[in-house]
Amino acid sequence: MKPPVPTKPEIALFEPFVGLTLAEIVVPTTTEAFAAATDEIMAAGIVGFDTESKPTFITGEVSTGPHLVQFALPHKAFLFQIHHAAGLPFLVALLESEALIKVGFGLKSDRKHIHAKLGVALNGLVDLNAVFRRDGYHKDMGVRAAVALVLGQRFPKSKSVSTSNWSREELNPAQLLYAANDAYAALKVLEALNRNPVK
Repeated sequence: MKPPVPTKPEIALFEPFVGLTLAEIVVPTTTEAFAAATDEIMAAGIVGFDTESKPTFITGEVSTGPHLVQFALPHKAFLFQIHHAAGLPFLVALLESEALIKVGFGLKSDRKHIHAKLGVALNGLVDLNAVFRRDGYHKDMGVRAAVALVLGQRFPKSKSVSTSNWSREELNPAQLLYAANDAYAALKVLEALNRNPVK
């Protein structure tokens, strides 16, 4: 029998999720840094994955995102800002790679937006919502509920940060931590499930 998803009041009593620190977050800006990051990400084989887009607030306004793509490793995260032209060939290679398993939540929208923005197919995906559905959870889990269910921890999400301007030339510390740990939490959930991902 599957355990129930903790309620919001129950989650509020949990210890906070232990995420990556600023010292463990890398934002490449040069060709050399993007190349080194790509080598490290590919060597990991499986990464937590997410994207961030500048929000739209006007009816009918079309999103120009994603503006940021996150790859989380067990002890580090790499954040690729799409406005850095030097990084695009490396980013495309990572996104298209079937060998690199990218784990996250609700990746259908990421696939659609990446294709619209970059014209590339997002391959090697493991959507944890689908994993939980196979376990009998009918509602999309999302990172907060999954962290509570699997890790017994409270994953804080700031609406002011999530709806901030992700297209900025330089992201602030709160944005860096939010983005990196969104991807990192997905990887930790997969590790806790202790299973081999199946696409």
